[in-house]
Amino acid sequence: MNPVVLTGVAAVTAGAVAGPLIVTGIVGVLGFGSSGIAAGSAAAGIMASSGGAVAAGSACAILQSIGAAGLSVAGTAIASVAGAAATTTTAAIAAIVVGIV
Repeated sequence: MNPVVLTGVAAVTAGAVAGPLIVTGIVGVLGFGSSGIAAGSAAAGIMASSGGAVAAGSACAILQSIGAAGLSVAGTAIASVAGAAATTTTAAIAAIVVGIV
């Protein structure tokens, strides 16, 4: 198989799998979790910046929803596409630098 095609397929697959995992991981590290917003975390700072009242549909509310329940089907799809695009772009640049193409 052509190494460029193989690299592209591998990049798309890796990015599509890793994208949602990276998003949920970052949300968790920020302090948005299944038991609520962690005290002293970045999430707590975000919530405090709004005076403690979080509007429905706000970034804070969406992130807490992801932290509590995970990504929705649409969110998973978006994260997968973004991950695939990022890894494919990186693989393409690497192929050019290494001289495969």
